Amino acid sequence: MTEQYVLDLQQADETRAALVGGKGAHLGGLSRIEGVRVPEGFCVTTHAFRRVMAEVPSIDDQLDRLARVDPDDRAGIRTLSARIRGAIEETAVPDDLAAAVTRALARLGERAACAVRSSATAEDLPTASFAGQQDTYLNVVGPTAVLEHVRRCWASLFTERAVTYRRRNGIDDRTVHMAVVVQRMVLPHAAGVLFTADPVTGDRKVATVDAGFGLGEALVSGLVNPDVFRVRHGEVVARTIAAKRRAVHAVPSGGTREVAIAPGRQEQPALTDEQAVRLVELGRRIEAHFGGPQDIEWCLADDGFHIVQSRPITTLFPVPERDDEENHVYVSVGHQQMMTDPMRPLGLSMWQLTAMVPMHEAGGRLFVDVTRRLASPASRAGLLDVLGRGDPLVRDALETVLRHDGFVPALPDADPGPRPADTRPAGGARGGGTSGRGASEGGAPAPIATDPAVVTELVERSRASVAALERDIRTKSGPELFDFLLEAFEEHKRVLGDPLNIQAIMAGMEATWWLNDKLREWLGEKNAADTLTLSAPGNVTSEMGLALLDVADVIRPRPEVVAFLQGVEGSEGDDFLDELPKLPGGAEARDAVVDYLERYGMRCVGEIDVTRPRWSERPATLVPVILDNVRNFAPGAAERRFEEGRRKAWEKEQEVLSRLRTLPDGERKADETKRMIDRVRTFIGYREYPKYGIVSRYFVYKQALSREAEHLVRAGVLREREDAFYLTFQELHDVVRSRRVDDGLVRRRKDAFRSYHALTPPRVLTSDGEALTGAYRRDDVPSGALTGVAVSAGTVEGKARVVLDMADADLEAGDILVTPFTDPSWSPLFVGIAGLVTEVGGLMTHGAVIAREYGLPAVVGVERATRLIRDGQRVRVHGSDGYVEILP
Repeated sequence: MTEQYVLDLQQADETRAALVGGKGAHLGGLSRIEGVRVPEGFCVTTHAFRRVMAEVPSIDDQLDRLARVDPDDRAGIRTLSARIRGAIEETAVPDDLAAAVTRALARLGERAACAVRSSATAEDLPTASFAGQQDTYLNVVGPTAVLEHVRRCWASLFTERAVTYRRRNGIDDRTVHMAVVVQRMVLPHAAGVLFTADPVTGDRKVATVDAGFGLGEALVSGLVNPDVFRVRHGEVVARTIAAKRRAVHAVPSGGTREVAIAPGRQEQPALTDEQAVRLVELGRRIEAHFGGPQDIEWCLADDGFHIVQSRPITTLFPVPERDDEENHVYVSVGHQQMMTDPMRPLGLSMWQLTAMVPMHEAGGRLFVDVTRRLASPASRAGLLDVLGRGDPLVRDALETVLRHDGFVPALPDADPGPRPADTRPAGGARGGGTSGRGASEGGAPAPIATDPAVVTELVERSRASVAALERDIRTKSGPELFDFLLEAFEEHKRVLGDPLNIQAIMAGMEATWWLNDKLREWLGEKNAADTLTLSAPGNVTSEMGLALLDVADVIRPRPEVVAFLQGVEGSEGDDFLDELPKLPGGAEARDAVVDYLERYGMRCVGEIDVTRPRWSERPATLVPVILDNVRNFAPGAAERRFEEGRRKAWEKEQEVLSRLRTLPDGERKADETKRMIDRVRTFIGYREYPKYGIVSRYFVYKQALSREAEHLVRAGVLREREDAFYLTFQELHDVVRSRRVDDGLVRRRKDAFRSYHALTPPRVLTSDGEALTGAYRRDDVPSGALTGVAVSAGTVEGKARVVLDMADADLEAGDILVTPFTDPSWSPLFVGIAGLVTEVGGLMTHGAVIAREYGLPAVVGVERATRLIRDGQRVRVHGSDGYVEILP
């Protein structure tokens, strides 16, 4: 049975992680890399752990109790995990297991100093490193001490931090087992950590070496600041030498102690530049072996470098896969679409298949490659102008990349690449121009008649296309459905790419820019278009928010219905519509909700991801918003709000035109301005309709694919319907055709999707992995204020309500909504708030457009707003100047 409990490190590798844990598997793999030295040792396997756990008194009951503790109950987790650790440490190691460990230890030398290190099976994974979650013991001497520390490592599986980490990563305590690595101790001159990619910027071409004297424990524990070497292309490009006053050394009898470093040596570098470069060369070999950037612990002894650990760097944002070795610059689609959450593979692939330009996936998000447009001087200025108008942080990030000498190749002016409009995702959700010049450059807006009949025609075209899709898809199933959908995707793109559609979108946007630029120049007015666009006709998104006020009007006078819905709020009770007719007035309430869902039920939070549940699928999502409207508004609020906005816009128009006529050449300026006002009010509402058309089509696609997934479940091919969401469109097509699925692929995709939630997507990403969020270059913001983009005029004070999920929103009149992003599905909340602050967004993104339509002061693009502003704090939103003050 000896082989069951102990395995030589040389026999371990990545395929045996279930037996030796993540650390043991990586060390075994490291020992096979040419030129990489790993201290010899062995693994006490997970078989040994399970053998001991089986003898721990009442362990199953204790694990059951731990599983039932709320993840937010830190005290409960602390108490129960400490109890489990104590029970494990008090359980005797069986004689045969102890003998196996002692025999393995004898091969190292019975009195050899050893490092005893935890190696859990859910450790050093590509999606969760578990760095620092379990325990390591250094300079352990003798069999008795080694066995005692092996037992402590087993127990460290249940430290409070390890249990909490598993909960956050969705890992069941019972599925994780603990192996222990025992290695000969290295007594180094210097030690530290090597990151083969820059852990701050994400740049894969820059390696960072942290180094200190003695054992690496001094750095890990924060006892000293390390020397830091940055190495790129085989040379040290930057170094910082710290004053290292303390070090940790091994004690001959066992254990470690802190020692003072002589004053004359404290500011000497722990490594030479040549040693740092040599270490990085080793790191590159290790990185190539494991297939990704690594966090490597190293020691430098007399005979060279020893590698004592390597784990994936899980905090880096992934880089899109490419077939070439050229440099590339990518812009985030999620920041343009106001949905920066990760998407499942089916959602990603469907968006790619229906987008107007190629898109590249990384970290569960999509990016557009803008390298060619940046490389050509003829197109670069236009791209920066368009993207900068939407989000100044994107422009700043791109300009940062352009300052990297030689990163963006120079192309001749004759090859500008795609036009500005072609950088937009499907639906024109972001600015761009159909010509090389925008209104801000003095050129005329897109050539289109200012005629409401144009909008009516486009809306009818879209409705007819969706109706044809709904009609024709009904008879399609199996492989035939997928062939039909590929044709439908081409129709989808044809509708969006219709030149008249793009001209109508751009006409409203460019007229908005023209009004803001010219009225600031002529009258000193900031963001004048914000008021001029209030209650613009035909905005399907703002109408959606007002329509829910009408639903509240039906429900408000029916107390039994209100009480019933209060019981539904916060539950998964999506069958409540069937129960409503049983109540007095419930039939009318149900009809009002159903009518709303028939018009808007295809929408939801994160609606660009086809896998997200729609309101029609989960109508209970709307109940909290309906109840807020019942509580906060009087009957007829929708019509009053719309009429009030229209009146303010008309009054602003008259005021502006009157003031212009008093200026030199005033009649001409007033006439031009009047034409632009008419243009804005004709077309700015249509700005929201193409997205509505996209989402309407997406719901039809989803319903058809969901039926296929249900067939696969009934046939025993898929375990559950949602498994289809973790396959790409083509993969799902193959499964439908072959009636076979790779369960391991689905499981890996689920793990990856869960891990992507911990990643923050950058606005701009390079093929080197550098993640850039950009910075505001402003000196007109008060000290301590949070800077953003001014998107809707006005100043308002109120209580901040930090909302991360629309389903959790509990808003009162006068609240300031603070959230990471808002897509069109959030607009029903806008009718009840006084102001808006988001982390993502720009001048023409959906949240900004609707904020202006409703007259809400709004600032978007405020980095880390949901972390810097606490729920309940009073804030002042400066919607005209683009900043937020946190009030005392």
